[in-house]
Amino acid sequence: MNFNIDSKALVKTAFVNPNDQTKAVRQTTPMVPGRVGFAQTLAQLQSRHTVNSSTFLNPQVPSVAVQEGDTLSSMVKNHMEAMGKPISNAEALRLSQDLAKANGISNPDRIYPGQRLNMAVLNTNILANTPNTAAMKPNAVANTALAMNQAGQVRTPFAQRPAVLNGSHPVLEKTLDRAVAKGFIPPQEKQMVYEKILTMSRTYQFAPDDFARMTLMESDGMNPKASNSRCHGIIQFCDGPDRGAASAGFGSNPKAILGHSVLQQLDMVAKYFDETGLKGMGPTSLDDLYLTVLTPAARSVKAPDAHLNIAGTQAKQLYVNRDKSAPITRNSIMQGLYQNAIERLSKFDHSQSVAQANGTPSANATPANRAQALRVSAYLNQDYLR
Repeated sequence: MNFNIDSKALVKTAFVNPNDQTKAVRQTTPMVPGRVGFAQTLAQLQSRHTVNSSTFLNPQVPSVAVQEGDTLSSMVKNHMEAMGKPISNAEALRLSQDLAKANGISNPDRIYPGQRLNMAVLNTNILANTPNTAAMKPNAVANTALAMNQAGQVRTPFAQRPAVLNGSHPVLEKTLDRAVAKGFIPPQEKQMVYEKILTMSRTYQFAPDDFARMTLMESDGMNPKASNSRCHGIIQFCDGPDRGAASAGFGSNPKAILGHSVLQQLDMVAKYFDETGLKGMGPTSLDDLYLTVLTPAARSVKAPDAHLNIAGTQAKQLYVNRDKSAPITRNSIMQGLYQNAIERLSKFDHSQSVAQANGTPSANATPANRAQALRVSAYLNQDYLR
């Protein structure tokens, strides 16, 4: 008996598509609370429109690195205070949602140390809530004259020159707290330093917070012993004829400035401001205040993006895109001073939070919610997926 067998009927050929298999795994991966599989994580990342990429690749974008113990809301509060716009806890929580969305963070409670966050959305919020300066009195403009371009770079409309803000001065106050904690200012002199700076701000028509931002760049926030061998003190009085030390009365021995306290050096600052004509300039913007300290002659260049003739090598934050081969402009100075203040004061807040969470509050530390700090530290557990 002959059997005719169709061999094709015995073999069923199937071509495997790896993409189909991956898709099936994603669809069948169980949702286990507190534990996320690789396939599910990959699927989430691929479906996300924006990922919290490292914004340090674009130095024009204002970014802040997350430190251990930080929460989004605490970072928002610190950033807004450093920009001279203190906010309530409720407002910080609301803005933290905007910050999470802008950075592609699906869960605002999941951030990790070293992660860099693009803070431009908060600066946009400041702009949106800025009063119409055209309808304000000249002495009420102050820091509200800030504007930003799409890259997050600070710009100042120079037709609206900021003056002195009445009321609280959060950047100055926090800078003084930090100076006391670091030993720059004796605790018993803090209030006298504060009042002297306010008096100077009225005399020379600058915002007290701007003075703090300037010293945070020049002397790490009013360190009376700050020195780079040529320049000394809280605003870096430099040696040489017709320089800061000479204007302050220390032309023959500039390093003698280092033996004087912050309170005493503020009197030298007033002499220097008189010598450089700051009093007669009218309302003084942050960039003019800083140029008075850095290179007074550069104040004559008013265009915000014009290259300024600044001698020597300066801190990288002052250059366009933080690139020392690039020029220094009024815009880059503004951006650098604001970002530097945010970074330094945020680190100070972080160190206080850590000390308080460990039960060892630092000097001059204000009471904080220790339970909240402990909850934050729980997020940093190794088993917690970031």
